[in-house]
Amino acid sequence: MSGEELKQPFYTKVTILLVGLIAFLAIMYIAKSIIIPIVFAIIIAIVLHPVVNFFVRLKINRVLAIIITMFLTFLVIAAFGTVLISQAGKFGESWPLLVQKFTSLLNQNIADAADYFNKDPQKIHDWITKTQGEIINGSTAAIGQTIVVLGNGLVILLLIPFYIFMILFYQPILIEFVRRLSGSNYETHVREIVSQIKTVIQRYLVGLFIEAVLIATMNTVALLILGIEYAFILGILAAVLNVIPYIGGIIAVAMPMMVALVTKSSPWYAFYVLAAYYVIQLIDNHYIVPYIVASKIKINALFAVIIVLVGNALWGIPGMFLSMPILAIIKLICDHIEPLKPWGFLLGDTMPPLLKIKRIFKKIKST
Repeated sequence: MSGEELKQPFYTKVTILLVGLIAFLAIMYIAKSIIIPIVFAIIIAIVLHPVVNFFVRLKINRVLAIIITMFLTFLVIAAFGTVLISQAGKFGESWPLLVQKFTSLLNQNIADAADYFNKDPQKIHDWITKTQGEIINGSTAAIGQTIVVLGNGLVILLLIPFYIFMILFYQPILIEFVRRLSGSNYETHVREIVSQIKTVIQRYLVGLFIEAVLIATMNTVALLILGIEYAFILGILAAVLNVIPYIGGIIAVAMPMMVALVTKSSPWYAFYVLAAYYVIQLIDNHYIVPYIVASKIKINALFAVIIVLVGNALWGIPGMFLSMPILAIIKLICDHIEPLKPWGFLLGDTMPPLLKIKRIFKKIKST
């Protein structure tokens, strides 16, 4: 059979691609309780792998080296979590008072707006009261579902350390399996891809950690200078949300602005918070990200936003955090496989020369 007979029309290829993509996304959604802890474990294991190798080079047994590495990681996370939980507890205790003040401020603004537009404020207040009742009833009905979600989250947290240990222990077997699966003809190529994936993920996550520390420090200092309460927890929360590209920054600035509105005498403090966060975001986008994070992974803004939204739709909040590392791996694989290189170029942020684009448009017009 000749190559022309085997060649499929474009619409057939697109249909097969779309059907395969839909089936893949369906599997990702249905099996998320299985896939999410495994993906988290793989990424964390990639980051911890150099530490394990360091202890192995010191003539420490591999199993003991993995246990030491995981124990040290647990101590760091526990220390950070203890400080964060203590601050979050103080913030939680004051949350009802903040809500009460915010409600009073909202009622006052509603009364002012009603007078300005010559509307009956009582109707607006009745609508708000009715909406609050519906929200409370809906929240009560959702308690059971929330307990189930928390239970699933606890199971995932217990599974991740087990998966990390197993992945680190069986890492030589897993890599050898990938090499044998690819065949001897592509062994060198696969070895290079696997090595680059490990390097990119390690550098990217380390870069994110450095970025988060810097952003948390700048946010906290800015809030302390402005005299905003709960500066520490709000600054850290903003840094964590900043990991979610573009979307997280918008959510992160809303909470300190609300706290400023209800705790400060002047609403100008909310504007000062917005201005401070905007300056910090400029520093992040123009100095921190290009030299610390973006130098490790080249993804354009369009697909960064799309993959975050897709990750949220498939896996919720864990999907938003996992979306960028997964997209980085996909792009790296596309960049090293000849038929997939156009897709790697599409995901990247390397703009083609302007003259080249003009030539393409001229060719299109001439045809």
